[in-house]
Amino acid sequence: MKTFNTWLLGLICAGLIFCVGALCGSWYETRAAKDLEIKQLREAFEQGQAVGTVRDVVVTEFVERERIIYKTGKTITKEVPVYVTPDADAACTLTRGFVRLHDAAAANVLPGPAEPADAGPAGIALSAATGVIADNYTTCHATRNQLTNLQRWVRETHAKVNNAKGSPGNE
Repeated sequence: MKTFNTWLLGLICAGLIFCVGALCGSWYETRAAKDLEIKQLREAFEQGQAVGTVRDVVVTEFVERERIIYKTGKTITKEVPVYVTPDADAACTLTRGFVRLHDAAAANVLPGPAEPADAGPAGIALSAATGVIADNYTTCHATRNQLTNLQRWVRETHAKVNNAKGSPGNE
């Protein structure tokens, strides 16, 4: 009977040791998972702040450059009468062919075959055409500025995200 009690006591002790070990292991794994989750949330927050900073810088520079582009374009358009005088308007006749070709180029379509009527005057003053062309270039520069800044934002955001993922301890 004494042997049975010793075995029983040993079995109970082993069971208790197993249960305590299982509980400690479970607690350790839960704690490690929570620590990892906290670390990931902190990294995501820091990454979000870095990306937000990139966005703010790019947008600020975009808006400032956009303002300069439109201000310059407006100034150039105001100068059309200085550079294209009424005498120049009278001396230069824009043809229908010029207008057709310009409009086709602006729409990025082929104008179709030239016609005899294209040689005739379009009734559009050279100064008016110059103003339209200057405004078109202003729009082109603004669009280029927008695209350039969008590309910069994508590159810098991508770099911030990849640097955060590739930094030591972030695997």
